[in-house]
Amino acid sequence: MADWDIKKLRILRTLGELGTVTATAEALHMTPSAVSQQLTGLAKQLGVTLLQAHGRRVRLTDAAHLVLRHADAVFAQLERADAELLGYLQGEAGEVQVGAFSTAIPALVVPAVEQLRRTHPGLVVRVREAEAAEAYELLSEGSVDLALSLAAHAPTPRDPKFARLSLLADPLDVALPAGHPLAAEPGLRLADLAGEPWIFGRSGPWSQITTTACENAGFVPEQAHAAADWAAILAMVAAGMGVALVPRMAMRPERGGAGVAVRVLHADQPRRHVIAAARRGAEDAPGMAKVLAALRHVAAGLSDQ
Repeated sequence: MADWDIKKLRILRTLGELGTVTATAEALHMTPSAVSQQLTGLAKQLGVTLLQAHGRRVRLTDAAHLVLRHADAVFAQLERADAELLGYLQGEAGEVQVGAFSTAIPALVVPAVEQLRRTHPGLVVRVREAEAAEAYELLSEGSVDLALSLAAHAPTPRDPKFARLSLLADPLDVALPAGHPLAAEPGLRLADLAGEPWIFGRSGPWSQITTTACENAGFVPEQAHAAADWAAILAMVAAGMGVALVPRMAMRPERGGAGVAVRVLHADQPRRHVIAAARRGAEDAPGMAKVLAALRHVAAGLSDQ
């Protein structure tokens, strides 16, 4: 295979455009002898004659024109590579893998991706659903670049492997059957529901968040039913089977329904804290910074609601 030297090909292309060794040397800030030496070396590398004397000028051979046709394609591809690399360095291109828990995907990740597709179309975000423990395993092994989870189940801020960023303090509202005697109670407090049957997950983050919120209100909730899916939980609430704490981020318009009354606990103000984490040192990479900025922008909008 011939040895294609990009620097020497540029000299040949410039000579083809300007016609003389002297003009080529001036354009490239070289000496005429250096130009001649480089082109002689290129001819030897390729195994063809590139130049023919033509009076005081030189003429490119048919082989030289063939070489330049391919060189032009190479230079065009290098220009595209330079542009793409510049975009990557500026965070305008590249790929960021995001692992996120289920309710964060529609509420935070999808709006952020939609925003980035408008502002930075060359930046690709790939999403993988993963609960807290799995998200950090994926982050550690490099399968995702960014993990969204709940602060209660994330590594501590002192963990040297990860950089953490707080995104959102998501309020917890209470869902009651629509006909419940306390559904319209003014100033409803969590403690008012101490004697109610509760619906929450048997284990995992949501079980701990519910029990912690209730314990902070002075009681241990009686778990009547266990479920982790919001549609299942709200269906049981609507059927009068119990009450449940629901994160506001999870309560999209299509959820709830006529059989459920969702009340804001103004006095208690329970919250779950959503954080993003990256491998330490990677959080400032341009593409990652763009994704984090979009997530913060969406989270700020949710906080204002």
